[in-house]
Amino acid sequence: MFCPKCGSLLKSKKIGQKTLKYCECGFKEKGAEPEIMSSDKQTDPDEVRFDVVEQDDSERIHPIDSEAVCPKCENKGAYFWMVQTRGADEPETKFLKCTKCRHIWRDYN
Repeated sequence: MFCPKCGSLLKSKKIGQKTLKYCECGFKEKGAEPEIMSSDKQTDPDEVRFDVVEQDDSERIHPIDSEAVCPKCENKGAYFWMVQTRGADEPETKFLKCTKCRHIWRDYN
């Protein structure tokens, strides 16, 4: 069974005699009385808390092309990664992200 909200595969959790179908996007099957799906004890049973951490990891995982020049701020140096955007018989597309202003552009060479 798939989630009607996001299309992902629904997960199941056995609660007593009932089986709850749920998705990580927040969808829960109607008619089921779920218990809190978090390991944390919370004061309100209808409240589900999520810790949202927004972090750009591209600085740690992508190498730097020190010869690339940003078309926006003219900074010399950009993180880069390769993606196969066209057919398998075509070369990969090189994406670059400026180390200073974080502008993203692509290089087809």
